[in-house]
Amino acid sequence: MDADAEVMLHAPPFVRIFKSGRVERLLGNEVLPAGLDPATGVVSKDVLIDPATNLVARLYLPDLAGSPPDRKLPVLVYYHGGGFVIETAFSPTYHNYLNSLVAAAGVVAVSVDYRRAPEHPLPAAYDDSWAALQWVASRPSKEEWLAERGDLGRVFLAGDSAGANIVHQVALRVAAEGLSGGATIKGLLLIHPYFWGAEPLGSESRDPETRAGPEKIWALVCPGTVGPDDPRLNPLAEGAASMAGLPCRRVLVTVAEEDILRERGRAYYEALERSGWEGEARLMEAEGEQHVFHFRDPKSATAVSMMQAVVSFLTSD
Repeated sequence: MDADAEVMLHAPPFVRIFKSGRVERLLGNEVLPAGLDPATGVVSKDVLIDPATNLVARLYLPDLAGSPPDRKLPVLVYYHGGGFVIETAFSPTYHNYLNSLVAAAGVVAVSVDYRRAPEHPLPAAYDDSWAALQWVASRPSKEEWLAERGDLGRVFLAGDSAGANIVHQVALRVAAEGLSGGATIKGLLLIHPYFWGAEPLGSESRDPETRAGPEKIWALVCPGTVGPDDPRLNPLAEGAASMAGLPCRRVLVTVAEEDILRERGRAYYEALERSGWEGEARLMEAEGEQHVFHFRDPKSATAVSMMQAVVSFLTSD
């Protein structure tokens, strides 16, 4: 059989990998260009952060007509989801969401297009996400949206699913190494975080086939992993870094009732509350909803409520 036609690994709904090494992504391949969004007045542009790794981000600026020229805005660094495998910062899912969020919250946003597995296994996504945050903290003079409008004393890290996993890892690195330029992480937003573990928690499924799903993706994106209790996947595992030193004052964790990852998000919130961390944490649960439901139906009542909570989180003192 032709090696380019013989499937070596099928991991629906994410990817097929062929014996030749060819990777076929099953979702998240469409892209939208940057530019003015007529519906919100938000403008976006793509910037190259690191030519060596081709690290790119999409920047967003809200409509500032009528605003004082010296008005400073919070800075949101966003890490997209997709199991570390699918979607990009340029996908309709994320481009449309960031346009809406930036308009509602009045923030400068940096949506990071990190390298994806399996071509670039972890820690590539973590390294790119850290590099992007360092770039933001440096207040790059050539990027006037950040240099002139961004308030680096109010930086938020946010992400959904795998992106929320990245938020936690990047925050731990900030705690360990700090940020240059006087930048301050004010809050972390973890939306339906992709965490897992070997032993079921709470109402989590005990079915081996169901549990194999998150574990199969993790083995794909992180070859050589110790398994589902790898601290990068299970922040509650033995040997995981303490949450007590998270470098912010506020954390919002959102979960969905029908999401297989729900118990992990709840456990993360509860562990943070027990850790000795001195900030304020909040858990928000959407009843009757699935994983990242707010992308599929952004006008639903629960999605609107979630958007309001996120905006409040980003704009509250």
